[in-house]
Amino acid sequence: MNSKKIKTEWNLNVLYKNGSDPQIERDVVQYEKMCEDFEKKYKNRTDYLESEEKLSDALKEYEKFLEIIGHSKPYNYFYFRKDINGQDQEAEAKLNQLTQRLTKASNKTLFFRLALGKIEKNKQKEILKNKKLAHYHYFLEVIFKSAQHTLTEPEEKILNLKALPSHSLWVRGQQKLLNQQTIIFKGKVMAVSEAYERITTLPTKDRRALSDMLYKKLREVSDFSESEINAIYTDKKISDELRGFKEPYSATILSYENDEKSIMNLVETVTQHFSISQRFYKLKAKLHNLNYLEYADRAAPVGKLKVTFSFEDSLQMLRKAFAKAGSGYVEILNRYIEKGQIDVYPKKGKKGGAYCSGQVNLPTFVLLNHVGSFRSLTTFAHEMGHAFHTELSKSQPLLYQDYTTSVAEVASTFFENFAFDEVFSKLSKKEQIVALHDKINDSIGTIFRQIACFNYELEMHKTIREKGSISKEDMAALHNKHMKAYLGPIMRLKENDGYMFVNWPHLRYSFYVYSYAYGEIISKALYAKYKEDPHYMKEIKSFLSAGGSKSPEQIFKDIGIDTSKPEFFVKGLKSIEEDIKELEKLVS
Repeated sequence: MNSKKIKTEWNLNVLYKNGSDPQIERDVVQYEKMCEDFEKKYKNRTDYLESEEKLSDALKEYEKFLEIIGHSKPYNYFYFRKDINGQDQEAEAKLNQLTQRLTKASNKTLFFRLALGKIEKNKQKEILKNKKLAHYHYFLEVIFKSAQHTLTEPEEKILNLKALPSHSLWVRGQQKLLNQQTIIFKGKVMAVSEAYERITTLPTKDRRALSDMLYKKLREVSDFSESEINAIYTDKKISDELRGFKEPYSATILSYENDEKSIMNLVETVTQHFSISQRFYKLKAKLHNLNYLEYADRAAPVGKLKVTFSFEDSLQMLRKAFAKAGSGYVEILNRYIEKGQIDVYPKKGKKGGAYCSGQVNLPTFVLLNHVGSFRSLTTFAHEMGHAFHTELSKSQPLLYQDYTTSVAEVASTFFENFAFDEVFSKLSKKEQIVALHDKINDSIGTIFRQIACFNYELEMHKTIREKGSISKEDMAALHNKHMKAYLGPIMRLKENDGYMFVNWPHLRYSFYVYSYAYGEIISKALYAKYKEDPHYMKEIKSFLSAGGSKSPEQIFKDIGIDTSKPEFFVKGLKSIEEDIKELEKLVS
């Protein structure tokens, strides 16, 4: 590809010309009108609930209706603008306005799914056996399963409308507070976010000193976090009680369309194998020539790779790596580059980290913060894995193009392996130690740390449900208890380390963390099968093309992966242990 065609900033003009584009208001009005028209046509009817033929007609119309309201182009436009410029006040104001308008509009269509869920159970069974309705079977199955936890239409509307003040505004307020915090380290004033990024780049003494300053600062501003988390978790308790969920995590697992028994097998199996992550941290201490580790050391590298990766170099490497999976993946990557769908470099005001955002009937956008490191390369591959999954899922009918959150991390970590292998064999032995250490470190963080977080979150929820609230001191103590469990005796945690909860966003999103571990273990299984037989890529492509047409368990079972038993997760964890053994050999 001609280098002139490489675009490194998002081209949001494919959505709108600017924030004053009159098409924005026209699209919002169309969204509102479509919702209102659908409500007028079906709100006071029950015939489609009694006749399978009329039900088929209603579902066809609903699916067509989703083509228009299945995404929110205006909301996404301002969301993306805010992420590339945190000081974009127009975007922030518009986001608040649009959240309220679009929620109010979509509330008008709530009745349809609620009505479907109230179909008598014997009738539901007949519907799910009806061949004429085969296209809608899984869509209806999900609704029927969720129906026992849905409330009346007025109650559902209230819960939707209060999501902004009971959750979103709390979380935004917390982030605003953190964004204003600075610390002075060696005469330099730095934001909290910069301090986090700097910690792993420093030698041990400085790393620990900066970490101590950072967690001291988090403790100083923890009063707001205490109120925020108590409010969010209490709100969750109220919603769960209203909906009849027995466990704090049940609503999330159901919404991700997972089998609860399978996910609890995952949590229990990983927890029972914390000895694997503890073994890794013992080795990390050895690599650092330390008698013990501190919390600041958990992600510290054991060296640097001499090789660097410009974005152009990374692009060429990924083209070569992805070509092994199939030419179609390279074509998608090239298209994104040519059309300005990847925002590459960090800049002042831009959101940190990386993500891929794709929705029905909208271009998919990838955000990176590429700095020329090996991690930048693997992160690029990770986000393109999400993009490939999104693009291939568009082969599904509209109802099934969105895949669930629990499946999302599988594709991303799977394609990350291609980037790693492309570079690893070309490294010196010393650099292989660094690279393999970093790979294991990421797997430990993605699986063991996230399940430790799941356990931590669960204990906080239960404490609030039993006692009414939890103090910031107890939040910090519980944090250290659960982190110590996976880090092991080699790790010495200080009291202030517990205040990590102040800046741990996952704790605000109700057990979302399990999806990381679930996805990572499954991707390891898929990649192992691919390495054994490259023709297995055809099966993997069928998973990537499945969208949300089946449950996650069924999608993987169809390609020979059975996640219903603990043994599957044990096998995945053992593969990490084998990597640790390989690292031990390289070190010795």
